[in-house]
Amino acid sequence: MRIKGAAKRVDLWLMKRRLGAEALRSLRNAKTTTFSAACKAVLLILICISICCAPYLPAQENDALVRRVDDHYNHLSSLRAHYSERYSGMGMDRTEEGTLLLKKPGRMRWSYAAPVGKVFVLDGKLAWFYTPGDAQATRVPAKQLDDLRSPLRFLLGHTQLKKELENLTVAPDGSGYRISGVPRGMEQRVKLLSLWVSPAGAIERMRLEEVDGAVTEFVFSDLKENVPVKDSDFSFVLPAGVTVVDGSTTIKRLSIAPGCAAK
Repeated sequence: MRIKGAAKRVDLWLMKRRLGAEALRSLRNAKTTTFSAACKAVLLILICISICCAPYLPAQENDALVRRVDDHYNHLSSLRAHYSERYSGMGMDRTEEGTLLLKKPGRMRWSYAAPVGKVFVLDGKLAWFYTPGDAQATRVPAKQLDDLRSPLRFLLGHTQLKKELENLTVAPDGSGYRISGVPRGMEQRVKLLSLWVSPAGAIERMRLEEVDGAVTEFVFSDLKENVPVKDSDFSFVLPAGVTVVDGSTTIKRLSIAPGCAAK
């Protein structure tokens, strides 16, 4: 009887030990699960904060950067730069490059690397577009070109970005910033205009997205500001045998992408 009683006590002790171990494991698992859930919650909050806050700058910094861009070009007297232009749309995907020469007020010359002699010239009164071998040169009054609020006007320093762009946003991008918005009065045609600018306020890249899916992008490099230039650098001499056509039907494409003007 004593042996049986002792055996029962041993069995009871072993059962309690097993139950205690299981309870301890359950408690530890519960603590681990609770801790894991808490970590996930904190991580989710941090991700939300980074997504909501990281891409944008405080309003005061936005305004200061936009004014810096305006001031940079409003006080610029001349500019020489290499440019690369890409246009995709209307079944085309074309990349061209050349040299841009700018002089205030209102003078601009885009000299294309190929073919030699292809130019888009703004002489202050008229805008000219000509490709060697063409029988016609396109002419557009400068005021009509300017009224289209093309991306080119920002290089001329004729405007204030904050007044010209709806839904303007500023976000860090690489070592500089990206300014985006929709040009006022062009909502039916332009989906988004983006300007990539340096911390000093110089426009290094420009991208125009149209509602029909066409995209025009300019990338500027080797910028040299306030260089000596002559008014004669912006004169267009009509080649012999070439006639002039007024660009009433091509103004839209000229204002957006000189190298991709409709003919």
